[in-house]
Amino acid sequence: MSVEWVVAILATAVTAGTPLLYASLGEILAERVGVLNLGVEGMMLVGAVAGFAVALKTGSPWLGVLAATATGGAMALIHAFLTVSLRANQVASGLALTLFGTGLSAYLGKPLVGNPLPCAFKAVDIPVLGDIPVLGPIIFRHDPLVFLSYLLVLGLWFLIYRTRAGLNLRAVGENPGAADAMGVNVFALRYFYVVVGGMLAGIGGAYISMAYVPTWIENLVAGRGWIAVALVIFAMWNPVYALVGAYIFGGVDALGFRLQALHVGVSPYFLKMLPYFFTVAVLILVTRKNALSRIGAPQALGLPYDREER
Repeated sequence: MSVEWVVAILATAVTAGTPLLYASLGEILAERVGVLNLGVEGMMLVGAVAGFAVALKTGSPWLGVLAATATGGAMALIHAFLTVSLRANQVASGLALTLFGTGLSAYLGKPLVGNPLPCAFKAVDIPVLGDIPVLGPIIFRHDPLVFLSYLLVLGLWFLIYRTRAGLNLRAVGENPGAADAMGVNVFALRYFYVVVGGMLAGIGGAYISMAYVPTWIENLVAGRGWIAVALVIFAMWNPVYALVGAYIFGGVDALGFRLQALHVGVSPYFLKMLPYFFTVAVLILVTRKNALSRIGAPQALGLPYDREER
């Protein structure tokens, strides 16, 4: 196995893991304030079709990203209204949004199927950094959305663990009653971070349709939203661990394609199933509250907050 082959796999892992990273970072924000969002798949799909359609129409990929951000945020706003204001069941609301987003994206994207995107995001070779042996091609020869995800991980880590705003965020997810008593607006923070999480999920979907595979087909996201939900638990609600987990999943995806090209005996379909097996295992773990508390889950995750009951 040559060094060039390993470098190519790792570089592809970064690209393939980027949509998972965006979606999982958004889900971390939502779950950190106590709101479980199982609608990530639907938000990614709507973001993917909206971003692709706007970029195709305008010729501007950045306008496409803006459209994906807005549509993902709008979907998340519905989820926030149902779960925060109406205190609806968070699991049921998220599943409903996934079904809605799947159907809506298929309907809106029907005229777009098979169209290539001429203004897709392209890799940018950063001078000096891109020429570093091994590390350069893996980290510094990607499109702008990948570089933006690096900054986002660092920014969210700093926000969550090193700022007063992050302390309030974690307090709302751990004990919303105590946070409310200290003057923190629980409802406003839950609304804000759920919507921001949906916006990031929309960008994750747009990355697939505008950079990873710059085209649109029905169900383009192909279950990555569910992997992102599981990845949050794998990452223990930490943005830095989410980056590592997203690239691991991306590496498995990339390895499947590489082994298929090399005609290796291991079935690529088996490798592509591994992230989904992990997703099922982690979602089963969600039902075990003591197991979740041991790995640092927010104590109020999935629980609606009623000021009158505190």
